[in-house]
Amino acid sequence: MFHNKCLLCLRLAGRSVLFRRKSTYFITTPIFYVNAPPHIGHVYTAVIADAAHRFQMLLGCQETVFSTGTDEHGTKIQEAALQSGSPLPQYCDHISLQYRTLFQSCNIDYTDFVRTTEDRHKSEVHKFWNVLQAGGHIYLGTYSGWYCTPDETFLSENQLAERQGPDGCTYKVSAESGHPVEWTNEENFMFKLSSFQDDLLRWLQNDESVHPAKFRRQLIDFVSNDDLLHDVSVSRPKDRVHWGIPVPDAPHQTIYVWLDALVSYVTVAQSKLWPPDLQVIGKDILKFHGVYWPAFLIAAGLEPPRSLLCHSHWKVDGKKMSKSKGNIIDPLDCIVRYTASGLRYFLLREGVAHSDGNYSETKAIRILNSELADSLGNLLNRCSGKTVNPDQIFPKFCQHSFSIYCNSDEALKLVESLSALPGSNILKILLSDIHYVN
Repeated sequence: MFHNKCLLCLRLAGRSVLFRRKSTYFITTPIFYVNAPPHIGHVYTAVIADAAHRFQMLLGCQETVFSTGTDEHGTKIQEAALQSGSPLPQYCDHISLQYRTLFQSCNIDYTDFVRTTEDRHKSEVHKFWNVLQAGGHIYLGTYSGWYCTPDETFLSENQLAERQGPDGCTYKVSAESGHPVEWTNEENFMFKLSSFQDDLLRWLQNDESVHPAKFRRQLIDFVSNDDLLHDVSVSRPKDRVHWGIPVPDAPHQTIYVWLDALVSYVTVAQSKLWPPDLQVIGKDILKFHGVYWPAFLIAAGLEPPRSLLCHSHWKVDGKKMSKSKGNIIDPLDCIVRYTASGLRYFLLREGVAHSDGNYSETKAIRILNSELADSLGNLLNRCSGKTVNPDQIFPKFCQHSFSIYCNSDEALKLVESLSALPGSNILKILLSDIHYVN
C-alpha cells in the first residue's frame, strides 16, 4: 500500500509525500458510528456523495470508486451494546445491516462497504500504525486530561464549557458539542501532531482543500493556535476500551477509535486510487478529517485528500435533532411517504453545506409537489407525451454520444458560463416514481 513504482515523491513543508497520477475518481462518506440506528443526517451525507459519484460516471470517468461503511469500535459501542443486551459482535452486525438496508432503499450506489471489524481493515490499521511508529511519530506517554466519550476525543481546558445540571451542580462539557466530559489519567501512545503545524497550514492554503471556505478558515484558525494543536493520544488502555484493534506489540493497549476509523479509507483504496478526490463529511467531524487525518497521512508518506466537502446539520422544525426531544427523523418513514427519489430530491434541494438545513414535513410536501411533481413532472410528460412521441420510443443512454457532446464547443461554452456563477456545483440525480404527496 505504501510503496509503488508509479508514485512521485515530492516535498511538503520539508517532508517527503507520495503523489500519484490518476485516471480514477475516489469518493468517500465517513464510516458511520453504530452506537445508534441511522437517521436523516446520515442519508444526507450519503446522497451528496452518491450524486457526485453519479455525475463522475456521466462524465465518463474511467473508474469511479465510492466507499461508505460503519465504524464499530470504541467506548460508545461498548456502552450501546451493553444497553441493548446484545453481545458486541451481534450488536455491530445488526446496526451495520441497518445502514446497508437503508442505503439500498435510498438507491445509494456505493461500490465498497467497509467495516472496522473486518480482517482486511484490521490488517491495514496495523500496517499504518507500524509505518507511523517506524517514522518516529508515535511515543509512549502518560496523558491526563478531559475525555468526552460521546465524541471519542480528549479536550483541552479552552475547549470546555460549564453547564448547570438539574441538581443545581455545575459540570464541564465540550464547548462544541455540549456533551459531558470526565477527567482521565492513563498511559497512552501519543502522536506528534504538534510537529505537523507547517504541513497542515501548507495543505490548507490550497483553496480546494476544504469546502465551503468557512470551514477551511476554521481549520486554519485551529491549526495556527499552539494551545489547541497539541499531541494527540492514539491508543487507550485495554482495560478501559477492550472493543478495539490491539496495538502491535502492545496488546494491553487498543488503537484510538479515530485513527482506526480514518484508516478505513486506506483499506478501501488500492494503490491506484490514492488520494481520495472528494471526502464528504459532516461539520461535527471536521477536526478529525481536517487536522488529524492529513497529519496522519503526511506522517505515513501519503498525500492528503484532494478535497473535503463539509456539510452542516439538519434541524427539525427549527430545533436540533436529539433523542431527548424525540424528534429524530427516520429516513425509512420518509421513503414510504415521499419515495426514495422524493427524499433524495428534497435533501439535495433544501440542504445548504455552509448552514444548517431545516427539515419540515410541510415544506417537504410543498417542494415535492410544486417542483418534482408539477414543474419537472410536467416537463417530463410534455417531452415524452404521445403527441410529441406517438410510438413512445425512448432510446437508451449513449455514453459515446454524451462524451462527444461534452467536448463540443457548445458544451464548453455552457460549462464556462455555469462556472462563472457563484456556488456553481453541478449535481445530477436520476429521478423516478414522481407522484403527488398528500
